[in-house]
Amino acid sequence: MKKILFCFALLIAFATGAKAADDKTIIVGVTPFPHKEIMLIAKPLLAKEGYALEIRDFSDYVQPNVNLAEGYLTANFFQHIPYLDNMNQEKKLDLVWVAKVHIEPLGLYSKKIKSLDELKAGDVISVPNDPTNGARALRLLEKHGLITLKPGELVTARDVVDNPRGLKLIELEAAQLPRTLVDVTASVINTNFAVEADLVPSRDAIIIEGEDSPYANVLVVQAKEKDSPKVRALIKAVTSPEVKAYIAKELEPKGIVAAF
Repeated sequence: MKKILFCFALLIAFATGAKAADDKTIIVGVTPFPHKEIMLIAKPLLAKEGYALEIRDFSDYVQPNVNLAEGYLTANFFQHIPYLDNMNQEKKLDLVWVAKVHIEPLGLYSKKIKSLDELKAGDVISVPNDPTNGARALRLLEKHGLITLKPGELVTARDVVDNPRGLKLIELEAAQLPRTLVDVTASVINTNFAVEADLVPSRDAIIIEGEDSPYANVLVVQAKEKDSPKVRALIKAVTSPEVKAYIAKELEPKGIVAAF
């Protein structure tokens, strides 16, 4: 009987450990470039503070927040504030941002045209289908005179009120947009996915958001953990001079700028 109880206790310990890292391990969920690269710069800085950093890769924009809310991550790093606000409301999460790190400008890319002047009636432009990045992409097109939208924050293609060039807008998953470039006339793509597809924003984007974009990528944690020692150490590392120097040297040429 004692042996059975001991084994049961071990099973509980293992189950708990799968969800909560020990006090000296920080687990951060990221989507690819440049989030993982920035965390790799932060890793040795955290080691000096006595913390081991574990980086977990995600390929979508939903699971990093769900995993964080369920306690499988200490933090995540992949999103901007409007997206986080929308996810908190939509999924009823209690997540907060604790540090602005960098800005990834959204840009319009094409394998078929070199300038907006070449767009004609019936041309297809693909944009992200998540609410915040979709609205952001449409506002970029509006800013450059391609469409006019209704007032509002989370606008969609259904909110276009004027389309003088007769463009066709299709909404697709953000990660898939680079692949659509062979089929569409142009696509509005997040910088991280553009870089993965060997596009250089500063060179290849036909139009791109400016440095005044409000969409800074942020470090996100559970609200109840925002003042914990782990989170304080993580904030210090991702807003360190070392990370800022890395962004300036390696990322600014690609259109990514520091937000701290």
